Amino acid sequence: QVQLVESGGGLVQAGGSLRLSCAASGRTFSTYPMGWFRQAPGKEREFVAAITWGRNTYYSDSAKGRFTISRDNAKNTVYLQMHSLKPDDTAVYYCATNAKRFTTIVEMSTEAYSYWGQGTQVTVSS
Repeated sequence: QVQLVESGGGLVQAGGSLRLSCAASGRTFSTYPMGWFRQAPGKEREFVAAITWGRNTYYSDSAKGRFTISRDNAKNTVYLQMHSLKPDDTAVYYCATNAKRFTTIVEMSTEAYSYWGQGTQVTVSS
């Protein structure tokens, strides 16, 4: 059973930084893609960033240049480093993965991911 556990959220002032972590268990971590999504109150869950098993990365327009996704396969953990945070970044952040081993395709839709963490709250004050 795949399990994903996010951590690292919190309250930060605009312009600040946070690093989110997502620890995975239940299968071989290194050969599957990982993604970060977020959901603000009253809004749909949206794509933030993704990384393939080969470490190809892709970002949403809002994340590009400010956020960095990375993975440490030895620790079965994916990270989302966030800089220059804005109040609009306030949301619950989720990590996700799917069963597409060795895929080189970067998936940006929620439907492409079958395993989700419980989420971690990020609040950016103005």
